[in-house]
This record gives sequence, C-alpha cells and structure tokens, in this order.
Amino acid sequence: MSWTEPAETINNAEPISVSGLLQRAKLALERALPLCWVSGEISGFKRAASGHCYFDLKDDAAQIACVLYRNRAALAGFELKDGAQVELRVRPSVYEPRGSLQFTVEQARLAGVGRLYEAFLRLKAKLDAEGLFADELKRELPAFPRCIGLITSTRAAALADMLRVLRDRWPRAQVVVYPASVQGASAPRELLVALNAANARAECDVLIIGRGGGSIEDLWAFNDEALVRAVAASSVPIVSAVGHETDFTLCDFAADVRAPTPTAAATMVTPEQHRLRTALGERAQRLIDALDNRCNRLAERLDHLAAQLRSSLGQLAPWREALLRAEARLQRCLTRQLPMQHARLEALARTLVARQLPPPAIARRLSGCEHALAPAMRSRLLSVQHRLDRAATALAHLNPENVLDRGYVLVYDGNGALVTDHSPVSIGEQLTLHSRRRRVRVTADEITDVKVNPSNG
Repeated sequence: MSWTEPAETINNAEPISVSGLLQRAKLALERALPLCWVSGEISGFKRAASGHCYFDLKDDAAQIACVLYRNRAALAGFELKDGAQVELRVRPSVYEPRGSLQFTVEQARLAGVGRLYEAFLRLKAKLDAEGLFADELKRELPAFPRCIGLITSTRAAALADMLRVLRDRWPRAQVVVYPASVQGASAPRELLVALNAANARAECDVLIIGRGGGSIEDLWAFNDEALVRAVAASSVPIVSAVGHETDFTLCDFAADVRAPTPTAAATMVTPEQHRLRTALGERAQRLIDALDNRCNRLAERLDHLAAQLRSSLGQLAPWREALLRAEARLQRCLTRQLPMQHARLEALARTLVARQLPPPAIARRLSGCEHALAPAMRSRLLSVQHRLDRAATALAHLNPENVLDRGYVLVYDGNGALVTDHSPVSIGEQLTLHSRRRRVRVTADEITDVKVNPSNG
C-alpha cells in the first residue's frame, strides 16, 4: 500500500496527536511489511523479569531492535544468547512510549535449521513410502528383560540417569553399554557400528539408543539414513530416546517404541518391582483361596458320604441277622447229615445180613456203596463249605465294626442300641462313641438335620 492515506491525513489542516500519528505509522508498517524471515546475529540480549527477551539482530551493515515475548520464547527450543546466528520470523511494530521502531518475533530458529528441517521432511517421506515406519513392523518389548543394551555416549548425562533407573527398578537385569558418539560428524558411523555389534552379539533382549536434549544440529546424527534403516532392520527390539519430549528424529519413527526421554526409556523396558510383587501376592492369595474352597467342598462331600454310610448300617442290620440265621441253619444241617448217613449205612448192612445174602455179594455191594458214597459226601461237603465261605465273606463286608479299622466310630444310645438317622435322640442324652480301641461317653447338646444332596450320593 502506498503512503497516500497518511499523507492526505497529514495535509489536513486539523493537527493530530503524537500517539495518533504513531498509531497510523504502525498500521501502515504492518500493512506494507507482512511477516517474513530474516537472518542475522543476536546482540545485546536481555531477558526481563517478565520473561520477555529484548535484543538487536544485526549483520555487517545494519541492525534492528527485536522483542521476543515470553510465550514465544518458551517454544524456541534452543538457547538465545549473544553471538548466536539465528533466523527470525518477524513483523514490524512501533513502540509508542519512545516512538521507536522494533520487530516482534513470532518464531525463532538457529540459522540453517530451515534447510535441515526440509531435508528431514524429505527423508522422512521417502522412508515412510518404503514402509520403514509401518505399525506392523513394531514389536512388543519383553516384559522381564534379562539383558538391556544402551547405545549412547559414555560421557552423556543421559547414561547415568538410565543406569540409575535400571538399577532401582530392575536390578536383576544385566546392562551392556555399546559406546558411540552422539554428536558430530563421526556420530552416525559410530552409532551404526554400535548397533550392528549389538545385533551380531545377540546378548540383549532390548536396546535403548539415544541421548539427552539439544538443537536440531546436535540431534542430526539420529536422522542419518543408514542408521535409521539399521534401526528398522534390527533383530532386537529398540527403544529410541533422543532428546526431550518435543524433539523428534527419524530413529524415533523407525524404532519399535519411542520414549520422550532416556529416563522414560529406562522405565519403559523394566517392570516395577513393587507392582510385580503386589501382583504376585494377589495371585498367590487367589490360589490359596481357591485351594481352601476346594478343600472345604471336599470336606463337605466327605461328611455327606460319612452320614450316608452311617445311615446304611441300620439298613444292613436285618440282612446281617438273616445271614447269621442261615449260617446257623447250615451248621445244624451239616451236623445232622453225617450221623444220618452213617445210620443209613448201618441199616442197609443190617438189612443185607437179615436177608442172608452170600458174604462175597454183601461185601461187593457194601464196597460199591462205600465207593459211591464217599465222593458224593466230599462233593456235598465242599459245596456246603464254599457256601459257608461266601456267607462269611459277605458277613465280613457287611459287618459295621469293620469300618472301625478305617478310623470311623459307631454311636450307641444309653440302651446300647446303634444310633441311626431314624433313632430318636434327645438333647442331654448320654451317648457312647465306639472306635476300635476306645469307648467315649458324650452328651448330645445339639441335634441338626443334614440335608442330603442326591447328586453327591
């Protein structure tokens, strides 16, 4: 815009105030000169108590006064100081109290950063198009690493911070340091050699590559194309921890995980012992509770089966008595059989004698009877003996006193009768507990009916 409007206003016969003139000058400057980048050297740098920064930007032939307000200064990302070569994005302004021209700084960067950033974006786009930064390539970090590798400078403050965190959080892990320069012309090659050595030795479960904060030039080694490709192709999971939270390098995109700081990276690759112990304690308690519940359920089932066994004793009693009676009858029958058979033989002999049969014929007949009778008697006796043995075995199985050998007891009332589920028992009644070797007198002070679960029967 031309200076026509201010000229017309000034040529007006009505005079204007100084502040009005400065306001018009300020408006004209802002319209005529938009935001632009300017390069130069900082001189006379001062930071006020308010946080605003005041300095001159100069070159070999001229200088301008600049102001960088506190909120913008916090975003600079580097140290502003005298002698620094910078590139500033400024807009003109008039400081009305003194009527002086100054330039307000909107953005600040070190000289050359713009070109580096453009190179950064070009390489990032190229590698991204090749798929080096794809999410599918990212791997999970090991939950409990046995060996942790650190690729950084042995003189870096970040190394001491990472070692401290690793020692405090996971002292069981072995730590291997692969030394390399992290700044300067030789840094990319040394970092690549250290990374290749770590992969070749295959002794670590996870690697951390990084350094502390710095300018974009200081961190530029981690944008080296060969190094970035090696990070993406690493056989060991890698955490990239370069600079501060606001710093980004291409290694951050190629690594499996990006950490905002080296200290945060050390935290990421290690479990926290306190939380781990707490989790293990909780799982152990859940296991103990589960075992207790299982034991309690089995104990209840055992009590139920014992109650069923006690109730079955009363049902077996009539069968036991019937078997005992059958055994007695068999014994009586056997006792009578032999005399009866002998009596029959004697009667037959007397009959033969009375008929006056010839002696040889009588002898032959008696001998034949004897030979025929003896096997029959033995067979009959063996059959009876087998029946007796089976009856005795059945009685032994049904004998309720046999359970006493397994640790059970029988309960009898005051009259000596066996107590079953159907026996009347009253509170205060004297009962006797019979085990194999002991008799215990007890008093019934509580009677509770137990519900029987048919499924457990």
